[in-house]
Order: sequence, then C-alpha cells, then structure tokens
Amino acid sequence: MANKTAVNTANAPKALPGIYNQAIVANGMVFCSGVVALDKDTMKIKEGDVKAHTHDIIQNLSAILESAGTSLEHAVKVNVFLSNMDDFAAMNEVYMQYWGDVKPCRTCVAVKTLPYNTDVEIECSAVFP
Repeated sequence: MANKTAVNTANAPKALPGIYNQAIVANGMVFCSGVVALDKDTMKIKEGDVKAHTHDIIQNLSAILESAGTSLEHAVKVNVFLSNMDDFAAMNEVYMQYWGDVKPCRTCVAVKTLPYNTDVEIECSAVFP
C-alpha cells in the first residue's frame, strides 16, 4: 500500500473539510485536487472572466505545490475543465505564461457544470525537484 500524506495550505482556498485535501503526496508525486477561482478568505468565486480565473487558479495551484515542496515547473500532467469550450483560446492566453519551459501534458474538456457555476477548474500532478 502506498504511503500518502495530505497537503493543505492557508495560502490557497481551503478544501471542504472531510471530503478532500488540496493535494496528496504519494510515491514521489504530488496530486492536486481541482481548483476553481475561489477567494481564500471569503470562499466565494472571484470577480472576473475566464482569463482572470485561470490566473487565480494557477496561482493557487502554485501555492499548493510549493507547500508540498515542488513547483509549477515540475508539473507533469494538467487537466483543465471548461464550462464553455468557446473560452479555450482565452484560457490558453493565460495558461501558456506558466509551467516553465517544458509544459506538462494536458487534457482540456468542456463539462456541463463546474462547482459554484464557474467557468474553469484546473488540477495537476507534479514530481519533486
């Protein structure tokens, strides 16, 4: 059985208690839960469009990864969920500014509904430096 450790930081929106953790470290990897553009203090979706939300989400993922001991540059797989595939280009404008020179593998799909009826959710997995 794999040894696993929960990762939770006050530098990103809290995970819902008793349901999930912001991330899990297991077998030399960090697996981040999906993140939406929640304000970490109010736990409400931040104002803005898909570009602003993508930026906020990636900053929160960065805080979670750093709390685990790694960083965006060590991400190996990213999953992006959009409520409307028409937002694909706008999301990518922000997305491509992150993740270092060697971008991780990625899947991007449109889904019917996201938590809080927001427009984008992103999760990722990373290795340690």
